[in-house]
Amino acid sequence: MVAMAPHPPSVERLRAVDGFLTDAWAEQLRHDERLRGTGVEVRFDRGVAHLTGEAADPAELRRVRELVGRLAGVYGVWCRVRVAGRDPVVVDLGCGGQKQWPGNLGLDIFPAPGVDAVADLSGSLPLADDSVDVLFAVHILEHLLDFLPLVDECHRVLRPGGVLHVMSPWWRHVNAVADPTHVRFLDVQTIKGICVQRPPGTPRWHPLHAACDGASIFADLTPLTPQDPPPTPTHLSRFFD
Repeated sequence: MVAMAPHPPSVERLRAVDGFLTDAWAEQLRHDERLRGTGVEVRFDRGVAHLTGEAADPAELRRVRELVGRLAGVYGVWCRVRVAGRDPVVVDLGCGGQKQWPGNLGLDIFPAPGVDAVADLSGSLPLADDSVDVLFAVHILEHLLDFLPLVDECHRVLRPGGVLHVMSPWWRHVNAVADPTHVRFLDVQTIKGICVQRPPGTPRWHPLHAACDGASIFADLTPLTPQDPPPTPTHLSRFFD
């Protein structure tokens, strides 16, 4: 018998899950002393936590990210948060005419409303080293025959503590094959390969979160320096086989 791929949650189920997550986070705010006075706001949309507002320092933002990501039913933790009074530099890769947040810098190979700079994402990004706080790669990697050069470029341009948000069709869902411009299939295990299975000397990543909702895979990755320890097996076991 051929195993059937799980169906993604229905719109009604996702709406109910968002309600549960909203209530769960509100309760955590009431009872967790570590969150007292935080200015980071959390909104849930189809299982993705959207963080806005302001954090006093990077440690506060990391703490909120980690605690939100531990809630059952969260698929990704996407952020656009001011830290210590500074607006983040947020870049949408391959944004087309739709950015994840207004005010993000949009890069795409084709000019369109909302595209701030035309760039071939299979080559070098027109961004300086350590200049970006958040990168969105939403429905991008599946269009690149070799997406690792782009992932390496993201590592180069992200500041320490920056985050790369990935969203792509899951390989077992019809969306992965319905678009003839898709040339790669991805799974959550692909994210594990990006983080821990690349040759020595290549850019390394720490997975903050990784999940699949039955239709898409999500990953939140932060760059590691050569001096940083690798992710521990205990941490990796949260997300990967």
